[in-house]
Amino acid sequence: MESDNGKGLILAVASSVFIGSSFIVKKKGLKRAAANGTRAGYGGYTYLLEPLWWAGMVTMIVGEAANFVAYIYAPAVLVTPLGALSIIISAVLAHFLLKEKLKKMGVLGCVSCIVGSVVIVIHAPKEQTPDSVQEIWNLATQPAFLVYVAITMSIVLALILHFEPLCGQTNILVYIGICSLMGALTVMSIKAIGIAIKLTMEGVNQIGYPQTWIFLMVAATCVVIQLIYLNKALDTFNAAIVSPVYYVMFTTLTIVASAIMFKDWSGQDAASIASEICGFITVLTGTMILHGTKEEEQQASSDLIFGSSGTVRWYESRKSSNEEHLITLYSPEY
Repeated sequence: MESDNGKGLILAVASSVFIGSSFIVKKKGLKRAAANGTRAGYGGYTYLLEPLWWAGMVTMIVGEAANFVAYIYAPAVLVTPLGALSIIISAVLAHFLLKEKLKKMGVLGCVSCIVGSVVIVIHAPKEQTPDSVQEIWNLATQPAFLVYVAITMSIVLALILHFEPLCGQTNILVYIGICSLMGALTVMSIKAIGIAIKLTMEGVNQIGYPQTWIFLMVAATCVVIQLIYLNKALDTFNAAIVSPVYYVMFTTLTIVASAIMFKDWSGQDAASIASEICGFITVLTGTMILHGTKEEEQQASSDLIFGSSGTVRWYESRKSSNEEHLITLYSPEY
């Protein structure tokens, strides 16, 4: 293995360890913050005062930084599949630290997501590395990619304004969809910034170009939106479910965005296209299994705990008689 690829491999593995751990640390911080104020899933921001959440945030930043540098040294076909390691790490830590259990079908869903994503990445079109930020700007302002950006922003606005109030608390794809769609745009901007830094370090200054700063502002805006909705997803849904679904959607949308921006689909042969279709089907199947597992858990909890009209009920049965006592509690938390 070449020296640069070796560096990229080490950084990608380290990134997965940090990012996978950050999901768990942040969720524990969100749980603590929820005990002292409004939950993030309901629009609260008390987690910003929770040190444990910030520890998770720093861990995630370190992981993302390692991932960012990995893309500079190694190709995406090597770095991106290793992101699946964060799912395994997150699931294992959630099992021991958060006591969040995955059923057999949930495990099957995770495996399907990972396998499908790896197949997609391995057979994804090879991208051409631009030689300057200006070249990336020309690619970013081509009609095809501008249409993609317009569609992406339209979907994000629809998810935020319509679907979030309607089913954000029950459908994991709402929050994760927003994170993933914005994440794909983040990667395109981060790639431009990475190339600018690399070229500048090699003596070809890219800092003076306004396009560099535009990409930086776009990346910062997208990252902030991602973090807000990722926190909502983690606070609302099982961390062992959030991590793989986020990885699958983010990876898929990033490949699509990169293919449109860099026009690499024309170089694909029939075998690669067939493999990518199979990968997408596998990913879709895994996502549906994971989402179905979550819905079953919520339905079971609802049947056992919740009654109609937002009340909490439990039954007490006595062995000596058929008498059944119904106790009803009303709580604003539900």
